Amino acid sequence: MTQVDFDDLQRTAAERIARASDEEGLRAIEREYLDKGGVIAGLLASIPTLEPTERREFGQSANGLKQAVQAALADGRAALAAGRLAAELAADDFDPTLPGARLERGSLHPLTQVRREVEDLFSSMGYQVLDGPEVELDYYNFQALNIPVDHPSREEQDTFYCDREHTLVMRTQTSPVQIRAMERMTPPFRVIAPGRVFRNEQQDATHEHTFHQVEGLVVGHGVQVGHLTWTLKNFLTQLFDREVPVRLRPGFFPFVEPGFEFDMGCAFCGGKGCRVCKGSGWIEFCGCGMVHPRVLEAGFAGRDDVDVSALTGFAFGFGLDRLVMTRYGVDDIRQFMGGDLRFLEQF
Repeated sequence: MTQVDFDDLQRTAAERIARASDEEGLRAIEREYLDKGGVIAGLLASIPTLEPTERREFGQSANGLKQAVQAALADGRAALAAGRLAAELAADDFDPTLPGARLERGSLHPLTQVRREVEDLFSSMGYQVLDGPEVELDYYNFQALNIPVDHPSREEQDTFYCDREHTLVMRTQTSPVQIRAMERMTPPFRVIAPGRVFRNEQQDATHEHTFHQVEGLVVGHGVQVGHLTWTLKNFLTQLFDREVPVRLRPGFFPFVEPGFEFDMGCAFCGGKGCRVCKGSGWIEFCGCGMVHPRVLEAGFAGRDDVDVSALTGFAFGFGLDRLVMTRYGVDDIRQFMGGDLRFLEQF
């Protein structure tokens, strides 16, 4: 067997580690023995050159040396740490009555906090929480949602496209998850889809290029506008922990018919009129309506197990950022993406 005195190598390493007076000395020994190109790496690399009968015992000895050096280094570092602590305790300027260093704790972003509340509230009403891709196909983001090719929202000044052919888009809304849900789920079902969306917006206190929406979709038999109104009113009442007045106004969205603007009583002035609600006492909460028949046909296309003609449904989509702004009195949407700790620490 190749003559290597493993006991001597281990003893020498242990003595050097015991004499090391600082971390740099320990690190130099660690590099010499354990790093690539070190003593132990060289021993292990030599194993294939040995006689087959010698390899097993030689490899076991080399690995034993490696473990012993690692353990000695750990003991050496622990001894150095204990010595530093003892020196600090013995110093004349050490005051054991001083409070310890305060540990800084992080917190969840306000958008994350409210998003989780929203998911919990809708889950309690029997909704499933779905997700979808942020880089979306034009088919799901526009075509299947009954948005015509000449619709203004398809223009580059409003939408971030990912290719020259305009087949890939940074989703402008969470509504594409509606189609993906209908493709793989069997009615009746209730789903919400919270997530980030992207629009080519000029940034100001109320507009951002990246913001968050929550999409809702209910499909089944006999679904009516009254179900939609009750769902949103019940959600707002639970979220704000008080009775919230609501109202519907006619509105147009290509993927619903009829479509509505859903307003809630202003949380800032209690409906008396203020700067936020522009004196009306109402704040626009979301767009909503009954799912357009063409959207149902696109979503359930090719599904022999679904009779689209017998189905109705409602959909809604609201801005999570605006909801958080209303709840906490935040007057600038850019704060959410700004990363200012002074702002975030308030939550």
